[in-house]
Amino acid sequence: MNTVTKFAWLMLLGGALIPGTLAQTGSNLKTEARNDKQDAAGPAPASVAGSDYVIGADDMLHISVWKEPDLTTSLPVRPDGKISLPLLNDIPAAGLTPMQLKDSITEKLKKYMADPRVTVVVTAMNSRRIFLTGEVLHPGTTPLLPNMTILQALSTGGFTQFADLKGIYLLRTENGRQIKLPFNYKEVVKGHHPEQNIMLRPGDQIVVP
Repeated sequence: MNTVTKFAWLMLLGGALIPGTLAQTGSNLKTEARNDKQDAAGPAPASVAGSDYVIGADDMLHISVWKEPDLTTSLPVRPDGKISLPLLNDIPAAGLTPMQLKDSITEKLKKYMADPRVTVVVTAMNSRRIFLTGEVLHPGTTPLLPNMTILQALSTGGFTQFADLKGIYLLRTENGRQIKLPFNYKEVVKGHHPEQNIMLRPGDQIVVP
């Protein structure tokens, strides 16, 4: 085979291989770009709530869908108890546990994709708050931690020099009406009246006169 013929064969082979090579390269680039976009989101943040936690308004959630970076987002629960997601629009979230919300989103996404893998993480429990008012050094809202008692909550607020430690009370709303529960700080710290050191609920207000 002379030089001209060899050159012709090489040109023909190149013409046949290059489009396929370019197509494969383009496909690889698309896959890498998709993976890079997925990796850019990083790992899901750690949950600050237990599996039995009930989501409420103002809570912050991180919702991720495996291999679907456009559907992965962090967002708050609106005052109406709902969240908004691409494709799905408004979804009720308040009153559900993270697992229940995951199942709800998964079921709705099945209309658009096969086998969606959803993760729901609570990143801030803003709905679980209590209020400290009166003669405290740090009045205002305080995050309600699991099993938090009145005594533990007061330890985060501190007292002014004018605080009446015997006259502290808790305001709580039950069945639409407000009740008042006394708390004698001086007696409780001595080990007396442990029944007054009750566990707090979201929305409780501790008043230090």
